[in-house]
Amino acid sequence: MPLVPLKQVLDEANKGSYGVGAYNVNNMEQIQALMQGAAETRTPLILQASRGALEYTKMVYLKHLILAAVEDNPDLPVVCHLDHGPNLEVVKQAIALGFTSVMIDGSIDYAQEDEKGAHPPRSFKENIRVTKEACDYAHPLGVSVEGELGTLGGIEDETQAASTQLTNPDQVEQFVSETGVDALAVAIGTSHGAHKFKEAPKLALDLIPKIQERAPETTLVMHGSSSVPQELVKQINAYGGTLEKAMGVPMDQIQAAIKLGIRKINVDTDGRLAFTGGIRQYLVQNPKVFDQRKYLGQGRDAIYQVMKQKMIDFGSAGHAGDYEPKTLEDAKAWYK
Repeated sequence: MPLVPLKQVLDEANKGSYGVGAYNVNNMEQIQALMQGAAETRTPLILQASRGALEYTKMVYLKHLILAAVEDNPDLPVVCHLDHGPNLEVVKQAIALGFTSVMIDGSIDYAQEDEKGAHPPRSFKENIRVTKEACDYAHPLGVSVEGELGTLGGIEDETQAASTQLTNPDQVEQFVSETGVDALAVAIGTSHGAHKFKEAPKLALDLIPKIQERAPETTLVMHGSSSVPQELVKQINAYGGTLEKAMGVPMDQIQAAIKLGIRKINVDTDGRLAFTGGIRQYLVQNPKVFDQRKYLGQGRDAIYQVMKQKMIDFGSAGHAGDYEPKTLEDAKAWYK
């Protein structure tokens, strides 16, 4: 089975009223862990890579790791998605590599930085321009496009927005109609990184139906959705880490958002925590081991355990065989 477009996977999730996890990957172990979980739960899967991941893997390496995963699991629908593409140049690079979906982050200006290194938000008009530019390039090639309206707090890939802005429902209809995005990332109070909140979070879930009412044909995305399980934080700290006051989005709030219409749920930090905790524990308990296959394998197994449960919790388990997967060639017809 070839890689499939994001639009199909999210449209099917909309029909079934479930969420699909979008998991950031940087190396082979992460991809293997996610594919194992998806194969066992029979879930569609979104493997996503940020600009930093592409740079880390020298781009072409990551491409072939994902293609190997698809070859090894020919009966699973898998999307290869660019996460937080900062500009059209990176979008073009991802598409050239064979990505079936791209996210253009027109909500902040990556070319500008303040004295703290944070990026200022773009104006609504500029966000529309940048996002439409990406859609105009990607859609004729059959590639799905995700845009963002509003900005999240926290740090993503060593990048942060200078301010947090919740999505304004009154801007949604114009944004979607003028850009043509297939999916819309909304800001409802989630945040990037392991330190999302200073106290128990309360998301602005009431915004979801208001946004959906204004864009019923566009699927909704929730970024910054790692739960930062406390058992992973404790594991890291027990074996030499210094994570303090790390807190994420509780699963019950994610599930409430899915019931209201969120269909794509971005998870990055939880995979990092699981991988790091597994490796730290193994190295401390086995100080004589210097075979990287041993400790990387332990990290891989930790990711598998955490992410397999998320696939179940998001409701995507069992839906891998619900539909006949489309190709990018098929998807071109959707945009004519």
